[in-house]
Amino acid sequence: MKPHVGAVGSGLFLQVIHLSISVAGAEQLHKATRLRENLIVYVFPTGGDYVTGGGVWAVYPIVFSISKFCGILHCMVTAMLAVFTISSYCLASFKSAGAPTNIRWGSYPMVGKNDLENYTFCTYCNKPKPPRAHHCRSCKMCVVDMDHHCPFIGNCVGASNHHFFVIFLISVVISCAYAAGMTIYASYQMWPSVDFPNLASSHQSMSYMKILLEIITTVAGSAFFLSARGLVLVYLAFASLSVNAGISVLLCQQLSYIYEGNTYLNHLSSPNAMHGERGLQNIVRFFGCPYLISRVFLRYSNAGKLQDNSGSKLL
Repeated sequence: MKPHVGAVGSGLFLQVIHLSISVAGAEQLHKATRLRENLIVYVFPTGGDYVTGGGVWAVYPIVFSISKFCGILHCMVTAMLAVFTISSYCLASFKSAGAPTNIRWGSYPMVGKNDLENYTFCTYCNKPKPPRAHHCRSCKMCVVDMDHHCPFIGNCVGASNHHFFVIFLISVVISCAYAAGMTIYASYQMWPSVDFPNLASSHQSMSYMKILLEIITTVAGSAFFLSARGLVLVYLAFASLSVNAGISVLLCQQLSYIYEGNTYLNHLSSPNAMHGERGLQNIVRFFGCPYLISRVFLRYSNAGKLQDNSGSKLL
């Protein structure tokens, strides 16, 4: 028996409606994700300014009590680190990650012989995609040497802004280390005096665990007598150390991939494959160091390779 034409038509109609709802839902999800990333991008520098200002306010009397020169130097270093961090963040966020050359469909006279060798075709952009390029569904574009899409900068990390992203990570690590050192020093200066009467009377009969527990309990109890400025300093110290630990891990991972001449996405797709020659020359080329520094690093790298080759021949 042949199916009724009306039943077939209604089935196709329901499939079209379901597909339209799925596409609309995906589009709404994409818009919500982009809105969240845009909020992070615009809120992050503002929040960083408030945290920096709070740290300066909390450390200000302690540093200026040492000397006026130390206070002025602290303010200058803090301002320089804040400007450097926010500038590198904005460059990594608002600069294009590196779109490939736009080759319009049918414009074959513009393409030379073997210019599209090892190219693939991107089904999302409907354009040729060069090697080491990946399509980002969040940015809706192909990115050359794409490392990853970072929601905290609301942008992909690619060939054009990768060095700004790494510079931003370096500036965050330096800023957090400086903030942690200053807040720990200021907290130590503002901390109430602590006495350990139980340890002085019975230190011989107490175990090491009890002594440690007594010290922690006494120091934690004295924290209740801290002023508001002291509590802010303690919070900033823990926050700086936590952020520094996380960003340091990310920075080490990025530098290891750069040293290997690789990217994060290429490492995920083929972890055992060699995408380039390892060495310090990759880091020098990545940061665009001056000619003299490049010569020194490359000479050191070549000397190390010659030693390795001679050692392998002797074996």
